[in-house]
Amino acid sequence: MMHQITKWLALIGLAFFISSCSDPTPKTKLVLVQGKTMGTYYQVTMALNEQQQLDAAYKISAIQVEIDKQLELVNDQMSTYRPDSELSRFNKAKETLEVSPATAYVVKASLALFNQSNGAFDVTVGPLVNLWGFGPDKKPIKVPSDETIKKRQQWVGSQYLGVRDNTLYKAKPELYVDLSSIAKGYGVDVVAQYLESRGINDYLVDIGGELRAKGVKPQNEQWMLAIERPNIGQNVQRLLQIGDNAIATSGDYRNYYEFDGIRYSHTIDPKTGKPINHKLVSVTVIHESSMMADGLATVISVLGPEEGLTFAKQQKLAVFLLVKQGDEYIEQFTAEFKPYLFEEK
Repeated sequence: MMHQITKWLALIGLAFFISSCSDPTPKTKLVLVQGKTMGTYYQVTMALNEQQQLDAAYKISAIQVEIDKQLELVNDQMSTYRPDSELSRFNKAKETLEVSPATAYVVKASLALFNQSNGAFDVTVGPLVNLWGFGPDKKPIKVPSDETIKKRQQWVGSQYLGVRDNTLYKAKPELYVDLSSIAKGYGVDVVAQYLESRGINDYLVDIGGELRAKGVKPQNEQWMLAIERPNIGQNVQRLLQIGDNAIATSGDYRNYYEFDGIRYSHTIDPKTGKPINHKLVSVTVIHESSMMADGLATVISVLGPEEGLTFAKQQKLAVFLLVKQGDEYIEQFTAEFKPYLFEEK
């Protein structure tokens, strides 16, 4: 929900390691494509069959070219760092702009989450994120005053944003839309759809910690992922097998600063105009859509442990929470999440 919001899924580096620890069968082979996009990394692990391995169109270099094209298009549509992107041009416009069906689709999804979460998810919160020093603006030399926050809040509100067909419109000229809390997940879905269009149905797509898996590894093994324990170093809290789904984790313990001994999170609550202040350390969401998992993780991060868990249960979402309690981390999860927990026998 913020400019360059930091979303992570624990031990992503382990994902390829774990997926590669078994020798592949002669019929299938794991290959890895890596690159950079959206200010972060991407890596795509896929299992190719014998026929695909012999086809020049399935060489790593050829697949990477096509993946890069897909992700560059998403950046050209939705990046706020590219001055000529569709989103940047809309932010400069006074009222309306016709955009691609893809951008309109993601904005519609954002507005649906805004309504579903009663305003906890708001892609227009950028002016507040910048005010608190988590966007392009520098870290403030003092905590913003309530008066300053109220002034910035006048520029914020997805109720002033709309979509009609492929045209975006805004009721306030100052409205600034930032899709970073949902566009990365959308990018994962785009890559997954591209792979499936090429007949690649066993894969793990990872863009900066947003993941989507399908099928199996060689030897018919499930993709194994992990949730990180929020301590120093890489520690596994839980192992997961998510099936043909996407997964996103949002947490605030990696991106914050302190003033006078008070810790300020990078996640801003649109209703207060201030960083969230609760004991929810991380939230993990499993969903068939990476875009939705991405956005829903932000929703629950803003709502906090009690309201967030209630929301997840009401919506029947697969959600896992880590809540700080003294020096311990307490696990809470919905019934829908339990089947994905991997229990060693």
